[in-house]
Amino acid sequence: MRIFIYTMALMICTLTVKGQSKSNTMNTDKLTNTTVKKAIDALQTADSKAWFALFTADAALYDDGNKMNFRSFFEKALGHERFTSIDKVENNGLDLYGKFHSDQWGDFKTYFKFHINAAGKINRLDIGQASY
Repeated sequence: MRIFIYTMALMICTLTVKGQSKSNTMNTDKLTNTTVKKAIDALQTADSKAWFALFTADAALYDDGNKMNFRSFFEKALGHERFTSIDKVENNGLDLYGKFHSDQWGDFKTYFKFHINAAGKINRLDIGQASY
């Protein structure tokens, strides 16, 4: 019986933690590009299926100017990184600046600069620390 109670308590705690990370709500009214808005919504809710569906298979990722493996980077980041505010939107809604939280790196200002091809898929994303 004791093992059953322990297991149930552990399951409830796990579900609560997962629910908290997915319930992170942030005002996205400033996002004017629909593809970018969908990407940020997927990032915020750790929806990897929705996130990866918005990108080309060979999407490029640059982190502070350094080329990274897009897929492996975001497989690790989703659910552990998110915007806490969107402060500026530029370049027809493709460039975002805001406060960001990373479970590994803490809180800092960041930029996300999306590049969208003619088919409407994101083919490049530049991210990095911002100073504004």
